[in-house]
Amino acid sequence: MLRTLLLATVLVASANLTRAQDIDAGAIVFKKCAICHKIGPGATNVVGPELNGLDGRPAGSVPEFSYSGANKNSGIVWNEQTFEEYIKDPKAKIPGTKKIFAGIKNEKEAKDLWAYLRQFDSQGTLNR
Repeated sequence: MLRTLLLATVLVASANLTRAQDIDAGAIVFKKCAICHKIGPGATNVVGPELNGLDGRPAGSVPEFSYSGANKNSGIVWNEQTFEEYIKDPKAKIPGTKKIFAGIKNEKEAKDLWAYLRQFDSQGTLNR
């Protein structure tokens, strides 16, 4: 009985981890971002910087993009935690940022979006 309960707990936890980061769902969430940001092969800066290689990249470091001083001097290195904090409320995470975006408050959407973004290396190549 205890073994069955333990197995069920592990299966539920595994299912939640899988659902916590759904790349395909993240691609759909990215449509909210695609107005200002590009990602993938040939991505360029537009209203916002291109997002290739975001995982591990220091904030404010994309060449030829005009960042706010607040962003350049934030000391943030993008990873899952910093991204999720930022995307919920960009102006709260980096006061003085130029970013005009209400944020993605839904935790699952934020996790899915991160899963989608982090699969692109600095050249825009998919690493699935």
